[in-house]
Amino acid sequence: MEKFSILDLVPIPEGSEAKDALANAGALAVAIEKAGYHRYWVAEHHNAQGLASSATTTIMGYLAAKTTRLRIGSGGIMLPNHAPLVVAEQFGTLAALYGDRFDLGLGRAPGTDMGTAQALRRHMASADSFPQDVQEVMAYLGPNGDQYSVKAIPGKNSNIPVWILGSSLYGAQLAAYLGLAYAFASHFAPDYIEQALDVYRSEFRPSDTLKTPYVMIGINAWAAETDEEAEYISSSHKIAFSNIVTNNRGKTPRPVQNLQDRIAPDVMSQVARMLEISACGGPNKLHLELSKLVARFLPNEVIITNMIHDPTKRVRSFEITADVLKNI
Repeated sequence: MEKFSILDLVPIPEGSEAKDALANAGALAVAIEKAGYHRYWVAEHHNAQGLASSATTTIMGYLAAKTTRLRIGSGGIMLPNHAPLVVAEQFGTLAALYGDRFDLGLGRAPGTDMGTAQALRRHMASADSFPQDVQEVMAYLGPNGDQYSVKAIPGKNSNIPVWILGSSLYGAQLAAYLGLAYAFASHFAPDYIEQALDVYRSEFRPSDTLKTPYVMIGINAWAAETDEEAEYISSSHKIAFSNIVTNNRGKTPRPVQNLQDRIAPDVMSQVARMLEISACGGPNKLHLELSKLVARFLPNEVIITNMIHDPTKRVRSFEITADVLKNI
C-alpha cells in the first residue's frame, strides 16, 4: 500500500448546522495534513439534511486555502448532474488558484433522489452518456481541447487527474478501458469488490496518464484510545446507516452505549452488510483489522471515512488511524 487518504461527506452532527460542519471540515483538513494523509476527498450529495457537501468544488477551494501539501479532490462529482464543460471550468479554476493539487473523481450515479435530480436540471437517463461525458471532461482539461469549438478557460492544459468511482463492474470496466485510476466505494457498497477489482486489474489498458492499474478502496474506520471508546463513537455511524435503511435520514446522531437497543436486529444485519469493510478499535485492534483488509484486497491506496458525532473525537480518530496505517 502506497498512500492513505480520507473521504468526507461533511456530516452535520445533531445539535449543529451546516456552517458548523463546514468549519469542522476546515479544521479536519489542517489536522490530517499534519497527520500524513495524502488526499482529502469530498463527496457530492444533494437534498441530504445531514450532509453539507452539496457544493463540492466550493468546499474544495475552502480546503485548499486551509492547507499547503494535501491533495484535494472529489469523491466524487456526480457527472449526470453537471455539464462536462462546467466541471472542467470549475476544476480548472481551482488549479489556477491553488496549483496542481486536485483530483477529479467522477461518479455515474446522481447521488440523490429523482425529484432532486430534476431540480438539478438533469435527467436520470443522462447516466447512459457517462463514458462520453468522462472523455469530454478529460479533453477539456487536457492538451486536446482544441477539438471542441468551446474551450474550458480556466481548464485547458491543467491535466487534472481523473478517477472513476464505482461500486459495480461498470465503473471497473470503464476505468480499465480508459486507463484511469479506480476508486471502489467499499465503505458502503462492498458486495462486488472482489469482482470489480479483478475486472479492473485484468482488463486495464495503459494510457498516457497511467501505465499500470491503480486501485483505491474505501474503508470505514473508527479509532480511539481504547476498543470500548471506538465502539461507542462508531455507534453514530451505524445509527445513521440504520436510518438510511428505514428511510429516516437526518443529522449524524449522538452515540449510544447499547446499540442493540437502538437498532432492530433485521435492520442491524443490513447495516452490518453495508459496513462490512470497516475497522474499529484502539491502536492494536485497529492495526489487526486494517492489516487484514489491506492483505485481502492489496490496494495501492486506502481512503478512510467515518461519521463521528463529536468533531474533536473525529479528528482524533483520523490521527490514530494515520499512525496505524504508517505501520502497515
